[in-house]
Amino acid sequence: MATDPLLTPFQLKHLSLKNRLMMTAHEPAYPEDGMPKALYRAYHVERARAGIGLTMTAGSAAVARDSPPVFNNILAYKDEVVPWMRELTEACHEHGTAVMIQLTHLGRRTRWDKGDWLPTVSPSHHREASHRAFPKQVEDWDIERLIRDYADAAERMHAAALDGIELQAYGHLMDQFWSPLTNTLEAPYGGDLDNRLRFTFEVLRAIRQRVGEAFIVGVRYTGDEMLAGGLTASDGLEISRRLKDSGLVDFLNVVRGHIDTDPGLTDVIPIQGMRSAPHLDFAGEIRREVDFPTFHGAKIQDVATARHAIASGKVDMVGMTRAHMADPHIVRKIIAGREEEIRPCVGANYCLDRIYQGGAAYCIHNAATGRETTMPHTLPEATQKRRMVIIGAGPAGLEAARVAGERGHPVVVLEAASDAGGQVRLTAQSERRREMMGIIDWRLARCEALGVEIRYNVWAELEDVVQERPDVVIVATGGFPAEDQPAVGHELVVTTWDILSGHVAPGQRVLLFDEAGDHAAMQAAEIIAATGAELEIMTPDRTFSAEIMAMNLVPYMRALQRPTVTFTPTYRLKSVQRDGDELLATITSDYVSQDQSDLDHQRRIDQVVVNYGITPMADLYFDLKPHSRNGGEVNYEDLIAGRPQSTLRHADGGFQLFRIGDAVESRNTHAAIYDALRLVKDL
Repeated sequence: MATDPLLTPFQLKHLSLKNRLMMTAHEPAYPEDGMPKALYRAYHVERARAGIGLTMTAGSAAVARDSPPVFNNILAYKDEVVPWMRELTEACHEHGTAVMIQLTHLGRRTRWDKGDWLPTVSPSHHREASHRAFPKQVEDWDIERLIRDYADAAERMHAAALDGIELQAYGHLMDQFWSPLTNTLEAPYGGDLDNRLRFTFEVLRAIRQRVGEAFIVGVRYTGDEMLAGGLTASDGLEISRRLKDSGLVDFLNVVRGHIDTDPGLTDVIPIQGMRSAPHLDFAGEIRREVDFPTFHGAKIQDVATARHAIASGKVDMVGMTRAHMADPHIVRKIIAGREEEIRPCVGANYCLDRIYQGGAAYCIHNAATGRETTMPHTLPEATQKRRMVIIGAGPAGLEAARVAGERGHPVVVLEAASDAGGQVRLTAQSERRREMMGIIDWRLARCEALGVEIRYNVWAELEDVVQERPDVVIVATGGFPAEDQPAVGHELVVTTWDILSGHVAPGQRVLLFDEAGDHAAMQAAEIIAATGAELEIMTPDRTFSAEIMAMNLVPYMRALQRPTVTFTPTYRLKSVQRDGDELLATITSDYVSQDQSDLDHQRRIDQVVVNYGITPMADLYFDLKPHSRNGGEVNYEDLIAGRPQSTLRHADGGFQLFRIGDAVESRNTHAAIYDALRLVKDL
């Protein structure tokens, strides 16, 4: 393993990084009151304990009050951040992992109604599409203050004994000065490239005066905005040379693209179905031309691609951030020669999308990430072995089986279908979302290694379960599409599942009514639109696909930008009836009163596809309840506190009974997996 390029040390100035793998700067939104407290520390320490060479904390730690966080960033402008960052750094250093932090001012990439309600600032009045604030154009006294704010924040991180800092310059204030699209100032800070870079170099000089020459300072920046009129690749190369030649910078961290719109952000940080490592060659060109320590990470989600990035000399340090959210123990498994056990990042981007919606980052299929203070990444063996019968081999059932198997319990899984996967397998029928099967394939491999028995083509009934003489029964049977909507004419419609599975072919004139707002509707819409059909996508909500967050929505919307596709919000499918060879759909709205039925109108189409969400498939659970000791009850206090379930309702019951995932209620894949982990880890 000593010859593995990923495991070779890298010398960055005085700092010896023990391997070439890093977590790039990202804000998982775990701070408390803007401080990186216990959970934040535990998250980074888990990866350090497993051997990562460098962890870059805090995507976008705010250096000033007029850079209010939009997703719970670290507040680097407060002195109280120093002891918290020192604790995190020392804890990671114990495992030989270097720690840095990304500092920034968001400029126009925030809102005036956050934090202290101060005006946003930028080198122009141009609004950023994503955050919608019209910024104040920066004044001379602002610039003086901002330079001081950057230097103050850097000094705090030096005082906290971090190994270095990184300044953020893609989509934020620093490169808003760089780009002709966002800098309308006159000299000395606007105009030619020298003037547009002036603010950056004044910040860097001020930082060096505070932290000295030994402290490591880098810049993560866009080398090509890929926007008409913006920074070009040649501009990026020139900026890279100037950063190196300044003597103020110790490494370059290369990004390509722009993040001021959802499509732009998604191209910078690609999701599933998009090209792997799309900007790696570009980063390699800059490294070759500039000959300077170069970092990079963008959808480098597997070890083979990361190894290629280092072995080919394209970069010196390779970022695998989302991959380490899926599996924090990547380095440990590489060293042990167990790469096949690495839990794969499937590119679902549940992590980042949650952040941009104002929530904490969670991995779609590692429910312990972001919960390190309450959920284990490594499961201890159970002191008392109990026979477990699990009904259903979807994500919830397989996670329950895996967790039970890791703990040494004997497990049998009964699955009605001929293959595992449940709704994930249906989702993966779409080419662009095929990576989702990694959620299932990884669990099947772990279950096989752990001796879990899975029986397929078994429609389990009460007698089948009882004859297994279980100690614990977990019902993970999932759900099925609602079949009784709309109230009038439901027998004339087909469901999104019918389209996704291929059981029903798309029509030529289609109304797709989406009440659930989830992936099933958009996946079906993609399939229908690809045939060239006339498609109307209708929702009673004021926005489309409320359960699909921003970056995941981008590929759908790109596929649906066709003249034959229309979108109709705020309207509801009321009824469907047959009229000769056509269907007649009556449309109403929640925004009109009952006495305004004259506003109802109709569509003539040949197919109505509906998405009303999932109805739990729970008949077996209710059949089993009277035979169980706990009557199916989950003690929520014990569940949340991490204690074993001990409820006793029927002393003569033969087993404990629980249900998880969509068998309880319609939720998502992460919720199903979290259900399984936090229940079974304590059984």
